[in-house]
Amino acid sequence: MTVIETLPEKMAKSLEAFRHELTRIRTGRASLSLVDGVKVDAYGSVMPLSQVATLTIPESRMIVIQPWDPHMLGVIEKALLKSNLEVTPASDGKVIRLTIPQLTEERRKEMVKRVKKIAEEYRVAVRNLRRDTLDVLKKMKKDKELSEDDIFKQQEDAQKVTDQYISKIDAMAVDKEKEVMEV
Repeated sequence: MTVIETLPEKMAKSLEAFRHELTRIRTGRASLSLVDGVKVDAYGSVMPLSQVATLTIPESRMIVIQPWDPHMLGVIEKALLKSNLEVTPASDGKVIRLTIPQLTEERRKEMVKRVKKIAEEYRVAVRNLRRDTLDVLKKMKKDKELSEDDIFKQQEDAQKVTDQYISKIDAMAVDKEKEVMEV
């Protein structure tokens, strides 16, 4: 397997990480991915929220969390408050409701800036993968493992793959920006 053949696989992992990162950005609608990162201190260990409660979305702007063990209600509530979701949990003693407030225009613009910042971080990550590949190719050229023509061709291939993944990142960022700005 050549250096260039492994490049798309590495870049695909970056793209998937970017996709996951975008799901955590809040829009005006409820999404279970908003609470993906919430960890609860349950039974002596730290667990994801989804392992101690049932998560549902009964309305477009509400997440309902029903703990499997009623004694966990307070612990889950504290974890939600610490999690930086910018949503205040409301408990009725049996379930916790997270009502997702409508985003203001200013808040939407902040979210778009955040999307752009994250997209740039992942573009840089993709470019770094290309740079690492080019470094390996330079070393191969120095060690005379490949001909100059082969090196040149693989450098072009690396650039093409990089351009493809950067355009995918750009497209995903534009889609998320539209979703965030949607009222």
